[in-house]
Amino acid sequence: QVQLMESGGGLVQAGGSRRLSCAASENIFRFNIIGWYRQAPGKQRELVATITGGLITNYGDSAKGRFSISGDNAKNAVYLQMNSLKPEDTAVYYCYARHDDTNYWGEGTLVTVSS
Repeated sequence: QVQLMESGGGLVQAGGSRRLSCAASENIFRFNIIGWYRQAPGKQRELVATITGGLITNYGDSAKGRFSISGDNAKNAVYLQMNSLKPEDTAVYYCYARHDDTNYWGEGTLVTVSS
């Protein structure tokens, strides 16, 4: 029912920037939480950035000061602006949303940061 689709992944040099997009099938204000997680090979999935209640942002430690999350309700879209990228940012980035007690995940988009 609810669908999330990421785009914008690819190869970027260390120190560069990239913006990811998540297109949602629902008004983003209907989600309790919407945002981004990532998973690097062999590692656990971790928080990148989320928006709770359409207002409150939360960033993982690795994202603070470098990444910025934003939403566009008119487009049912959430964005992740990534700056000062590091090789350790290499991961599959997943769009995530929570509505009431249900979690939704996109299929992910791969971001590779070259050293």
